[in-house]
Amino acid sequence: MQDFNLAALFMLGFLAGGHCLGMCGGIVAALSLQQRQARSHWLLMLAYNTGRLSSYSLVGALVGGIGGLGIASLNIAALQHLLYALANLLLIAMGLYLMGISAFITQIERLGKPLWRIVQPAMQRLLPVRSPWQGLLVGALWGWLPCGMVYTASLSALASGSAQQGALTMLAFGLGTLPNLLAMGAFAEALRSLSRQPLVRWTSGGLICALGLWRLAQVL
Repeated sequence: MQDFNLAALFMLGFLAGGHCLGMCGGIVAALSLQQRQARSHWLLMLAYNTGRLSSYSLVGALVGGIGGLGIASLNIAALQHLLYALANLLLIAMGLYLMGISAFITQIERLGKPLWRIVQPAMQRLLPVRSPWQGLLVGALWGWLPCGMVYTASLSALASGSAQQGALTMLAFGLGTLPNLLAMGAFAEALRSLSRQPLVRWTSGGLICALGLWRLAQVL
């Protein structure tokens, strides 16, 4: 089951590329524009994303550890199933958002805005990026951007019941987002145009909804 969950979180990150364009497109475009002429462009893009994935893994370890303590102390297996079910309901909400049916997931994203108001100025002070190490720090801060997909994956990490599994859950999700964000650095405008096509939105959103329903079926 754990292997299936990791694969499902990877697919979530990959399929929700349209949401990545909306949430991270501005950041990627700004970072790519300042380094587009540099030989180290791709090295810096890898540094940004390595930092971002490190933050996701840290979040996963923290919430997974917290979830494990709660589940162990309360000795309630039903709590783990409830968290898992909530994560997949958010997954379905994300699919509906991509399909243009419901914007509920945007309400969830507002929860992280107070923290982002603190993190964003620190990130801006590191710009312009002049080295991979600086890019790594920028990426680590970028990982705290409020995002419904990240919160969905975090609930799965919380339900995992351990710091190790929580970190793996968030890392699997982050790796799924990696192809889209690397491609965005080079083809931002083309990808943005493609993501707005109704067929693309309905296909990716429908697949994410199907993924959420399939995962829900595992606990019902």
